[in-house]
Amino acid sequence: MLVAMKAVIPAAGWGVRFLPLTKEQPKEMLPVIDKPVIQYVVEEAAAAGIGDIIIITGRHKRTIEDHFDRSFELESILRNGNRKALLDSISGLHELADLHYIRQHEQRGLGDAVYRARHHVGNEPFAVMLGDTIHVSEVPVVKQLMQVHARTGRAVIAAERVPGEKVKDYGVLDAVRMEDRLYDVKDLVEKPRPEEAPSDLCIAGTYVLTPGIFECLERTEPGYNGEVQLTDALRLLREKEGLLAWEFVGKRYDIGDIPGWLSAQLELALKHPVYGERLRERIKELDRKEHFL
Repeated sequence: MLVAMKAVIPAAGWGVRFLPLTKEQPKEMLPVIDKPVIQYVVEEAAAAGIGDIIIITGRHKRTIEDHFDRSFELESILRNGNRKALLDSISGLHELADLHYIRQHEQRGLGDAVYRARHHVGNEPFAVMLGDTIHVSEVPVVKQLMQVHARTGRAVIAAERVPGEKVKDYGVLDAVRMEDRLYDVKDLVEKPRPEEAPSDLCIAGTYVLTPGIFECLERTEPGYNGEVQLTDALRLLREKEGLLAWEFVGKRYDIGDIPGWLSAQLELALKHPVYGERLRERIKELDRKEHFL
C-alpha cells in the first residue's frame, strides 16, 4: 500500500547552458510545446498521488510561483471570450497540489537544495524530482519508485541504461541485480570515463529517499565548485541503510542543455495529438524543397 508522500523539486540553478535565454527566465520555465518543463514535473507528481510539493527556488525564479498561481484577470478575459479550451488549460494549475516554495539563497549544489526542504519534509520518506526532466510512461516514474519503497522500506533511485560514450555525463551505478529491474546499489561513481565506468546503468534524476538522507547531507563536505553533491550523500545513505535502484519503465527527456531541449521538443511535438500530424507534413514539405534530411 502506497503511503502519502511529499515531493521536493529542486529548481534553483542558474541554467547557464541555456544562456542568454535563461538570463532572466528560469530554465524550468522553458516551454516544451505548450507548457513549461516544470509543469510536466508537477503533473507527474500529482498523477502519482503526491499532493504536497516543495519547490526549491532561487533568484529570478518568481515566474515559477506566478505560473502556478491564479490569474483572475486572464481567466475572466478567456471566460468572456468563450475560449473554454484555453481557460481549462490554466484554471486548474493552482489545484494540482499544495505548492510551497523555499529559496536556496546561495548556489551550493543539488544536495544543499534537497537539504533546504528538511523542515517541511520532517521524518518521512519523500520524493525528489528534478525540475528539468520530463517522463512519458504509463505509470508515473515517481510512482514506480514509490511502489518499490512501499514493499522494501528502502531508499530507491531511478536508473536507466545509457550508451557507453555518454556515461561520462552521468552518475553511474555499481549494482547487483536482485530481480527484474531492481538492483542493490554497491557504489555510485560520478561522471566516470567510459573505460572506468562500473556499468551502463546511470542515475536518472528521480528518487524516493528516507529522512536519513538529511543526516547524510549534514556529513557531506562540499566538493566540486564548493557544491554539496547529492551523490556523495547517497553513498553515505547506502552505507547506513542500503540503497536500491529501479530501472524504470518509460522514456525520459533530459532538458539539461539546448540539444536535449530541442530533441524533446521535436519528439514530443511529433507525438502530440493536435500538432503532430501538422508538424510531420511540414517536415516532409521542407524536405521536398530543401532536401535537408
